Amino acid sequence: MYLSKNCNSFRQHTYYDINGFSFTNPHMACESALPAIMDEQALMGLNPNADACYRQRALAYFEQLKESLDGWEVCAQALAKGVYSDDHIKFFCFQVLEHQIKFRHGSLTAAQQQLIRETLMKWLQAQLMNVHPEKPFIRNKVAQVLALTFVMEYLTLWPKFFFDILNLVGLNPNGVDIYLRTLMAIDAEVVDRDILHSPEETRRNTLIKDSMRERCIPALVESWFQILQTYQHTHSELTCQCLEVVGAYVSWIDLNLIANDRSEHVCVSERGDCLFEIVNKGMDPVDKTKLVDSLCQVLQSAGFFSIEQEEDVDFLAKFSRLVNGMGQSLVLSWTKLSKMGDVKVSAGTLRAVEGKVPLMLQLLIHEDDDISANIVGFCYDYLHVLKQLPALNEQQKTNVEAIMLAVMNKLKYDDEYNFENEGEDEAMFVEYRKQLKMLLDRLAQVSPELLLEAVHRVFNATMQNWQTVQFMEVEVAIRLLYMLGEALPASHGAHFSGDTTKTSTLQSMMRTLIICGVSEYQHSSVTLEFFETVVRYDKFFLVEPQHIPSVLMAFLDHRGLRHSSPKVRSRVAYLFSRFIKTL
Repeated sequence: MYLSKNCNSFRQHTYYDINGFSFTNPHMACESALPAIMDEQALMGLNPNADACYRQRALAYFEQLKESLDGWEVCAQALAKGVYSDDHIKFFCFQVLEHQIKFRHGSLTAAQQQLIRETLMKWLQAQLMNVHPEKPFIRNKVAQVLALTFVMEYLTLWPKFFFDILNLVGLNPNGVDIYLRTLMAIDAEVVDRDILHSPEETRRNTLIKDSMRERCIPALVESWFQILQTYQHTHSELTCQCLEVVGAYVSWIDLNLIANDRSEHVCVSERGDCLFEIVNKGMDPVDKTKLVDSLCQVLQSAGFFSIEQEEDVDFLAKFSRLVNGMGQSLVLSWTKLSKMGDVKVSAGTLRAVEGKVPLMLQLLIHEDDDISANIVGFCYDYLHVLKQLPALNEQQKTNVEAIMLAVMNKLKYDDEYNFENEGEDEAMFVEYRKQLKMLLDRLAQVSPELLLEAVHRVFNATMQNWQTVQFMEVEVAIRLLYMLGEALPASHGAHFSGDTTKTSTLQSMMRTLIICGVSEYQHSSVTLEFFETVVRYDKFFLVEPQHIPSVLMAFLDHRGLRHSSPKVRSRVAYLFSRFIKTL
């Protein structure tokens, strides 16, 4: 028996013990019955630090409540009335509720189904008052339960699901968080292509999406804009959550609802951040092209394309990533359309791709390497597109040359690079250089003639005046010659036989490298690049062996093995052993 402290008489209660039996207190009840009592000892086993026997008891209790026809109602009442503050017990109660909705919803009475709806809405209402929101794992579980309820009831019992939630939560941050998580959970249940569904579930999901388009999508989009406008400066997490929702839903709702002048609010909200999720969403290639073009128009009208006037480096890094995502999405659409044989539409998509090239080049040549690195993927994919075309038009050739010049310029070291004590910044630049090398290799595949000619021009101009040129200019000129060895195809390093145009150009540059005296340049990066290149093109000395003595002298004197830098001496010793073996 249980004696109420608020009543002179005994109250009637229903108890659920570990054995799953229910019994009723036969004594007189007060006017309002208290909620049923849960097995407190079993609940102790939900604590991660509980003993094994308690954990086993909690697991058994969970199974008992799941199997009981009305045991879940105890959990529903506990949630609705906020009986428990322990996170693990709350999670436990939602799990029991989830099981009933997922596996027994059809067999519940109308009153029981109504109880589920009321429980969820009461719990949600309580969250609006909380100073501290629930733990993320609780919020995610609630979102899953709400999404399951939506799937089961939206078409028949709860057509005003979204309107009820929106009217309840308004713009309360705790409520908005649950609302957005619920939308993502609904996307996982109804839309996500990575989840396999039965034919019956697929038909149901199609009906749900059709009904949502007709009933509530405009209201949902309006709520997204209000959330972004309200929290763009104060709650970045909610803003990003909201943009993720937009990215999830944009593949199947009317694009005109998203890609319009009001999208400027989306752009301004996080200054381009998270929009990547929108353009990266899988969807029909034609629709994707329209979406990206619409977003670009909005971004341009909002002034985001005026890169030279923007001083916020962090923003430009995010914006560069966004442009990279848009460009890669367009390239992917072009690839799909080309495989489908749709010549006219794929040509339009290619024009859309090339319309973004000027912006891509501005970002690629930006002095900040992070901004430049973020756009390399789009640049690489664009070159891959050009490689597949039967011939390049004049504008495409101009684009290729512009990319070449950008890569050559960005390969240069800056004044702050510490060659003697390389740290994190130096390591990041080395990785960035590897990305640029990938672009150079792809440029060689698109137009080896243009690349060879461009490198030849830069190399000769630098070597003629190496005594008066800064070290980074000299180093990169030699580096470009070195990189040609991998970029241009050659069997077993035979760069000096076969194609006369290539062999004569490479041979001329190697001859210039050795006789111009640049090995005397007083900077370790230039010195090392000189010896690396000599060893890379060791077969040059088979066709012009007269240069071997001067190169050996460079290896052995103050330029090589007697250099003042231990780092240079160590590397030159290794390179010298390789060079000797080839003679």
